[in-house]
Amino acid sequence: MTIDLNDKPLPPLVKTNSIEQVRYPCSIAAMHSVSAIPRVIPITHCGPGCADKQFVNLAMYNAWQGGGYGGGAVVPSTNASEREVVFGGADRLRELIGATQNILDADLFVVLTGCISDLVGDDVGSVVREFRDAETPVTFAETGGFKGNNFTGHELVARAIIDQYVGPYDGPKQAGLVNVWSLLPYHNPFWRGDLAEIKRILEGAGLTVNILFGQHSGGVAEWKTIPQAQFNLVLSPWLGLDVARHLERTYGQPFLHVPVLPIGAKACADLIRRVVAFAGLDPAPAEAFIAAEERIYYSYLEDFTTFYAEYWWGLPAKFAVLSDSTYNLALTKFLVNQLGLIPALQIITDNPPEEFRPAIEAEYRTIAEDVSTEVEFEEDSYIIHQKLLRTDFGHKPPIIFGTTWERDVAKGLKAPIVEVTFPTTYEVVLSRSHVGYRGALTLLEKIYTTIVSASA
Repeated sequence: MTIDLNDKPLPPLVKTNSIEQVRYPCSIAAMHSVSAIPRVIPITHCGPGCADKQFVNLAMYNAWQGGGYGGGAVVPSTNASEREVVFGGADRLRELIGATQNILDADLFVVLTGCISDLVGDDVGSVVREFRDAETPVTFAETGGFKGNNFTGHELVARAIIDQYVGPYDGPKQAGLVNVWSLLPYHNPFWRGDLAEIKRILEGAGLTVNILFGQHSGGVAEWKTIPQAQFNLVLSPWLGLDVARHLERTYGQPFLHVPVLPIGAKACADLIRRVVAFAGLDPAPAEAFIAAEERIYYSYLEDFTTFYAEYWWGLPAKFAVLSDSTYNLALTKFLVNQLGLIPALQIITDNPPEEFRPAIEAEYRTIAEDVSTEVEFEEDSYIIHQKLLRTDFGHKPPIIFGTTWERDVAKGLKAPIVEVTFPTTYEVVLSRSHVGYRGALTLLEKIYTTIVSASA
């Protein structure tokens, strides 16, 4: 479908109580946060199809990421039916956990509840405690869909593993060890490559890093060392803050909140210097690392300027970002400060809690020394698309950073589109990154390959 903007006037912009083309699944989709930890397997206590839908939506039609060792088709489920609604599902869950212990090889199982079990009041905690002496530990998190979206579920799961598996600790802290809380696994299609690059950068600065999720995590052994860390690093506008506050109360760990995910040399250097200063480390190794990375980074950019300076392809001057808050803020800062593009529309789609929104809005008012913009919060794709169509992008089409849902609107605007968040159906992502030094170069390649291809 191609939208003809001259066909008829746009309809009135009216908000409703419905959400068209959702941009996040429900809380039980945190099963992906569980399976993102090496050798940890979720067990879902929910209705038939719930776990399968989360897998198909987040791990398949979102960059075709796959299920990993313990996700996807591997995930055990009670497949609760009318019987469990009437009589309760505790017996069914008990049977499933026992069978799972016998069949699946894991280091930890995490039971996640769905709407049915939470509504009927199954005492999941009591069932799980029956397996306290099992060969493989079992924890649980109540993640019924009415609790919130998968961002909410992610933090519930993290706290559950910390409280029930990691447990009490009153020993010494390890200087220079940091726990990183950042991207939401699987929801962000590039989370694996991004977390790997974040770990590489922080280690280059002289830190020891618990990255916790992804192929570069040490699994449950790494989670066990969470209390030993000198501090926690929250690298996002809001996701992870509740976990960091919980760790501060539980283990007396301070945390550093850096709301902007680093993309490009300047953002990386700023992050490294803030973290090194917070940790009280010798800055010399960090400065040497920054210098080495910047030499390589800017040498690539020097070659890129030959293309950028010519403007043979009519490069866009303005852009729109329609994504979760972490990528939205990071991309906006990078596009303004690195490429000199003009922000025209920024819409955050992950429904951040109200308490965090003023601080997020403040970040957009200081995008650069001489650039300020506003950000909107919206979940409904109908409203998002209507706002996109009403935005004045000037005489040239913009470049849009969004999702598969924006492709038809982008065609009508004759605008190139880069898919950056859920759902990202027209990308296949394995280890690609958009953050750090290396990820920024990959992002530049993606942006301008998309623009050139759209001009052909």
